[in-house]
Amino acid sequence: MPSNADLLHSLKIDRAAPPPPPSRKGLWIALAVAGAVVLALAAGLALRGGRPVSVQVAEATAIGGGAASAASVLDASGYVVARRMATVSAKVTGRVREVLIEEGQKVAAGQVLARLDPVDADAQRQLAAAQLAAARSQIGSVQAQLKQAEADATRLSTLAAQQLVSRAQAEQAISQRDALRAQLATARRNAEVAAKSLRIADNGVDNTIVRAPFAGVVIAKAAQPGEIVSPLSAGGGFTRTGIGTVVDMESLEVEVEVGEAYIGRVKPGMPTQTVLNAYQDWKIPGRVIAIIPAADRGKATVKVRVALDAKGDPRIVPDMGARVSFLDETPAPAQRKPGVLVPASAITARGGQDVAFVVQDGKAVQRALTLGRTLGDDREVLAGLAGGEQVVLDPPPTLADGVRVTAAREDAPADANDE
Repeated sequence: MPSNADLLHSLKIDRAAPPPPPSRKGLWIALAVAGAVVLALAAGLALRGGRPVSVQVAEATAIGGGAASAASVLDASGYVVARRMATVSAKVTGRVREVLIEEGQKVAAGQVLARLDPVDADAQRQLAAAQLAAARSQIGSVQAQLKQAEADATRLSTLAAQQLVSRAQAEQAISQRDALRAQLATARRNAEVAAKSLRIADNGVDNTIVRAPFAGVVIAKAAQPGEIVSPLSAGGGFTRTGIGTVVDMESLEVEVEVGEAYIGRVKPGMPTQTVLNAYQDWKIPGRVIAIIPAADRGKATVKVRVALDAKGDPRIVPDMGARVSFLDETPAPAQRKPGVLVPASAITARGGQDVAFVVQDGKAVQRALTLGRTLGDDREVLAGLAGGEQVVLDPPPTLADGVRVTAAREDAPADANDE
């Protein structure tokens, strides 16, 4: 057992001994930190400029369904009708020379639809033109005679005043002058009548041309070249009364019959929703134009005119069956803005804030979120996401805004370290 002297001697410091070798623990720690920084920088560069990172994605599902539609207070059936539809006919009876329309053709206002044979009208016009020329030539003849009669009356009146001729001769010259003046006035009136007759004959020629009364679409062609047409139903079934039928497609509306017991629910200007029998998925908004102030005694119904907001749509044609829903005008109460539902694994924290990454154009876009309820494995997002957007599931810590990503298949796990 060592003595106390030996123990004290062991406590002495040998100042002549060499110093112990320095420790390298701190150096190794510094090298490890520098390596981690380099690896982090390399990973960041790889994420932004290298191959896209493969990630799992899920679709954000909209909840709340948006604003509720107005409730229907009454449904009624009817047909599409045109407010402007005309069966175009000639103003005179004649033989059709040519027809320039076909079914389905669009026509402009005043466009020529057909022409009748103008033989009789042309002959009448030529006669009226000849009568006008004769009346005008008669005016010239009377004017020449009147000029001479006025000179004679002036000269004889002067001579009679000088008692060189008898008073009777002067009065006879004056009478001749006055008679020619009356003939000139008559000739001028006859010329005016002849001119008006010529204008009537011109109208007769123009009446052989059938024009469109307004712009629209031809839905029926009723006559062919060689047939006789007449504005009146003359000749029984062998005479046509029209050239064709033109409909203004901008004037289409729906006419429905509403039962007397329910007509009190319908008001002018009331919003409507129309569904055509041919297009069951197309809901056309509109409004009530008017309630016809007359009832059908046999059917106990009242007609209602309904306007369509889809004017000019080629899918809407006359006589189509339609069903009209009359909507309640009471405004619906304000509803909370609907949110979206996403898996809870798509939500992570960045800088102390809840965020999610949305895949847009092959890149991850960071979105700040306002969260709501927890529904099982999902979270309600009140703001920051929209329904249908693709969100990244289990985003890795190295995933940042703007990093290129690619959506992996559902059966392939996301590889956050893919370089």
